Amino acid sequence: MGVRDLVVFFVAVWLFSWGAWFASSGIEAGVPRTALILLGTFAPGIVAICLTGWVHGQGGVSTLLRRLFIWQVPLRWYLFVIGYIAVIKLTAAVVHFAFTGEWPAFGSDSWYLMLAATLASTVLGGQAGEELGWRGYALPRLCMRFGLGVSSVILGLVWASWHLPLFFIAGSDTEGQSFPLYLMQIAALSVAMAWVYARTDGSLLLVMLMHAAVNNTKDIVPSAEAHATDPWALSHSLVAWITVTLLWLCAAYFLIRMYRNPGLTQSVAQTIHTV
Repeated sequence: MGVRDLVVFFVAVWLFSWGAWFASSGIEAGVPRTALILLGTFAPGIVAICLTGWVHGQGGVSTLLRRLFIWQVPLRWYLFVIGYIAVIKLTAAVVHFAFTGEWPAFGSDSWYLMLAATLASTVLGGQAGEELGWRGYALPRLCMRFGLGVSSVILGLVWASWHLPLFFIAGSDTEGQSFPLYLMQIAALSVAMAWVYARTDGSLLLVMLMHAAVNNTKDIVPSAEAHATDPWALSHSLVAWITVTLLWLCAAYFLIRMYRNPGLTQSVAQTIHTV
């Protein structure tokens, strides 16, 4: 178990997901297109289960899947994962006002709808499919070689790059948006999610909940550019740049804490075999 396993995992996930997504781009909207998009989204989890079963057998798969149900963690972590990106976004709005004298545009969705969507997508959405692969399979194995801090950044870069086709596929939420900015945001979020995973004894449920909250509360203060067409261009949204700065200030704090507590690396690496 080492770098080869990770290379096999990442290559298999990219080929699986990118193949499904690009195939969906040639199909009109409907059930087949949606099915291909979902298949690509669940690829990290599918590949993680297959590779875990191949190397560790049924016991290894059971250990991995049980992490989806680790829920007995302190209440503060539930509040943290649900509110993290919302606090970042609202802080970005205050900073925007402080520098420009004007409030940025706010989203129109009510807080209870965003909360309901977060809870529903945690259970029914693609978060399990992604997190079984990213945090459940890849992060512990990266930790064995690079340590938790470096691993969280590496994983963030890989995770963001995995989304790249969606910036070019018509009809996707990220079509035409700035991929360089997205890469910076996801790398910073990956650090925060690794911090949560390490501090909650490897709970995939908590990182799934955080993943869902990010997806469903990010538009409290929208930062996407209207009519954007060049995914390689830098964003012109001031809110977006304030957001990425705040995300990295938080990520820097988490990285320092990881560096000062090397035991977190060992505890995450051990999640491969224990639950």
